[in-house]
Amino acid sequence: MASHIVGYPRMGPKRELKFALESFWDGKSSAEDLQKVAADLRESIWKQMADTGIKYIPSNTFSYYDQMLDTTAMLGAVPPRYGWNGGEIGFDVYFSMARGNASVPAMEMTKWFDTNYHFIVPELGPDVKFSYASHKAVTEYKEAKALGVDTVPVLIGPVSYLLLSKPAKGVEKSFSLLSLLGKILPIYKEVISELKEAGASWIQFDEPTLVMDLESHKLQAFTGAYSALESTLSGLNVLIETYFADIPAEQYKTLTSLKGVTAFGFDLVRGTKTLDLIKGDFPKGKYLFAGVVDGRNIWANDLAASFSTLETLEGIVGKDKLVVSTSCSLLHTAVDLVNETKLDKEIKSWLAFAAQKVVEVNALAKALAGQKDEEIFSANAAALASRKSSPRVNNEAVQKAAAALKGSDHRRATNVSARLDAQQKKLNLPILPTTTIGSFPQTMELRKVRREYKAKKVSEDDYVKAIKEEIRKVVKLQEEFDIDVLVHGEPERNDMVEYFGEQLSGFAFSANGWVQSYGSRCVKPPIIYGDVSRPKSMTVFWSTLAQSMTARPMKGMLTGPVTILNWSFVRNDQPRYETCYQIALAIKDEVEDLEKNGITVIQIDEAALREGLPLRKSEQAFYLDWAVHSFRITNCGVQDTTQIHTHMCYSNFNDIIQSIIDMDADVITIENSRSDEKLLSVFREGVKYGAGIGPGVYDIHSPRIPSTEEIADRINKMLAVLETNILWVNPDCGLKTRKYTEVKPALKNMVDAAKLLRTQLASAK
Repeated sequence: MASHIVGYPRMGPKRELKFALESFWDGKSSAEDLQKVAADLRESIWKQMADTGIKYIPSNTFSYYDQMLDTTAMLGAVPPRYGWNGGEIGFDVYFSMARGNASVPAMEMTKWFDTNYHFIVPELGPDVKFSYASHKAVTEYKEAKALGVDTVPVLIGPVSYLLLSKPAKGVEKSFSLLSLLGKILPIYKEVISELKEAGASWIQFDEPTLVMDLESHKLQAFTGAYSALESTLSGLNVLIETYFADIPAEQYKTLTSLKGVTAFGFDLVRGTKTLDLIKGDFPKGKYLFAGVVDGRNIWANDLAASFSTLETLEGIVGKDKLVVSTSCSLLHTAVDLVNETKLDKEIKSWLAFAAQKVVEVNALAKALAGQKDEEIFSANAAALASRKSSPRVNNEAVQKAAAALKGSDHRRATNVSARLDAQQKKLNLPILPTTTIGSFPQTMELRKVRREYKAKKVSEDDYVKAIKEEIRKVVKLQEEFDIDVLVHGEPERNDMVEYFGEQLSGFAFSANGWVQSYGSRCVKPPIIYGDVSRPKSMTVFWSTLAQSMTARPMKGMLTGPVTILNWSFVRNDQPRYETCYQIALAIKDEVEDLEKNGITVIQIDEAALREGLPLRKSEQAFYLDWAVHSFRITNCGVQDTTQIHTHMCYSNFNDIIQSIIDMDADVITIENSRSDEKLLSVFREGVKYGAGIGPGVYDIHSPRIPSTEEIADRINKMLAVLETNILWVNPDCGLKTRKYTEVKPALKNMVDAAKLLRTQLASAK
């Protein structure tokens, strides 16, 4: 019975690792305490898989921070600023690379393919001296073995490691990272030899970059690397694992003809086209690890459908060469449904978190071996049938409204410059108008009052009174600083997606459905299980209350449909764009309600628009088309005098600037303070942008308080490439995570800088 798990969540069912890490970082517990929590977690994961009956159990997929950082440590590729002098890398150097320390900044973090997980990007160059500096892979293999579990050690493959790295500061941008292959392979050989000595019979290399569009020299690197490793690997079974998309034909050909490789793993959930390649030609005598259980969502598998796919594959590769697997590591899904005691029973029956997916993989493997557990299969079929026909999933009115969208592209009646004129007549703003992005600091008292209201410990009246007081404080503060367009500070909101999801139908929420985002930080995505609609207004009460406290314009604050979609677990029984259009219609109702109630500036955040971009060029245009369309649906019905803002939370959108222009917002604010130059270069290269734009003038992710001069200097840099009459002045993101002691001086300096430049511009005239 051949079953395999690509990788498993490390945080623990109740975020045990998160709390252990944070306690260690705060100096409240020792390294030994942290190591004990980690060892207990690893043991329980290995034992759970072994007890379920999984044959190929992974080791070395546990990490204290990130698996790419673990590989950097293994290769001794520590940037010089961390002052490492050789020897086994310990927590101090490891966590300094991940988080920075008092004297040097952290390494850059970026998204792992198109997931919401982030990895630490290796900084490489021609002078890096590689050495075998972390024996974690071997230690963990031995640790499992001592517990009676023979595991498959997992390493990030050498080619993907280099392709996901970046040239270090001071190294030519054009430096070929793949030129380092010859320098890192000797260390991979050492690791492999030690694993062999320790008794390993299988080894797994994750090479997910194989699913990307690759130039031929990058493809050849795979052939070269595995030829070079062939003699070291002899005597081992070698699995190369790919995931997150179907694998292009050229890459498939290269992969399946690699020397010394015994087995190939494919994501057959997101990579359905790979099935055709396997049917066309699969190398004789090799193993196929078939990823039929979805590692990136929380829905129960359709066991009957998976079983039929597996039977087809068995006919191609042979009974003894087919292994049932997950589509990718289960790192990207929640840990265990067992802890969801409050979740609705019917909805719960439709779900499978990581622990349940291990059981599904095993049930499919048993069925293939002729020991089908009829009870599991029939319960699964019943749950799927209930999900299909449930009135909670299907709302005919919503389906009709979404279907009716097909005919139009939902643009506002007039062009952006005419609208900006009409808005200016109404709003009467100075040049370089100032605003903030939305949230203000969330104090302990504020979180406490929200928590107690949720637990029914304070009455609704008392809760409203407390929130009202907080809004009054935030409004007064902004007026004192003389900010032009105000916000209410969002004291009533826990999270920019959850807050809306809780008020929309078609959403469910878990208590412990946490997923690692980076390091110890976890997110708890809402679950979109059914048709989405808005039973009643969501923000009108608070926005109109805030507007009544001031004569200045008060921004309504909404999260856009694409961001709600990309930060949720999305239903898998209809295309993503259909769900997105439904959310867009719900937000449209809210926008029009705010306008009716006298809110003239409305911000619709699309922080995560770029995050949903498909991995492959050929699929990107279609995604951008429906994502941008969804945004336009939300505000196509407002008057010219209503100003629509949006906010975007990333800087590398140079490649999608046309789509951003196509969103047709009146004003766009952008998080760019860590990469000013990158962003402004777009406009320098002659992209014509006629709408209002506010590139963040200071970085809110850092406690640093920028001076008036520094902010004025940044605004001047922006004025060099952007028209005076379209530039806005704002921080680069919401202020929720900062303290008031940081926010007050920073905002004061920001407004002073804008005023300074207004004076200079006026006298220049």
